[in-house]
Amino acid sequence: MLTITIPGVEFYDEITEKFSTVGDLVVQLEHSLISLSKWESKHEKAFLGPGEKTTEEVLDYVKMMIVTPNLPPDTFSRFTQDTITQINDYIESKQSATTFRDLPAQRGRSEVISSELIYFWMTSFNIPFACETWHLSRLFALIRIANIKNGKNKKMPINEVAAQQRSLNEQRKAALGTSG
Repeated sequence: MLTITIPGVEFYDEITEKFSTVGDLVVQLEHSLISLSKWESKHEKAFLGPGEKTTEEVLDYVKMMIVTPNLPPDTFSRFTQDTITQINDYIESKQSATTFRDLPAQRGRSEVISSELIYFWMTSFNIPFACETWHLSRLFALIRIANIKNGKNKKMPINEVAAQQRSLNEQRKAALGTSG
């Protein structure tokens, strides 16, 4: 979760003819599967899919990330460049100590990753839905680990298979006292 502080502003009230100050605003955001699902429900396309996002779509995603209730309507107009940088840095952060060795590139058509596909992966790997509030990078790391740990073993080279068979045959011959 990212917590940002949006600086307060001073404004002039023409009715009372006085200056007023609105204090700092604390906003909490989550770059999570829930945010992704909300955005995809509204825009009816995959957020992580190909294609550029419009400024309006990106701003909508930031709105979907907000978990702080009852924010004033002028919240987004008070965003500074520093606020936007903090949000971008948070979205792009790894949020995990897990590292992966580079795997050979997979051939074939790659899938468009939608929130439903991510929920499918969570179901397939028995990942609890409580993880839908995790940072997306962290959730993807968990899904990738589950895929690796549950994946089929890679085929052994033929010479290793033959060596293993020879070893087993020798052990059996010795145990049974036969010559073959």
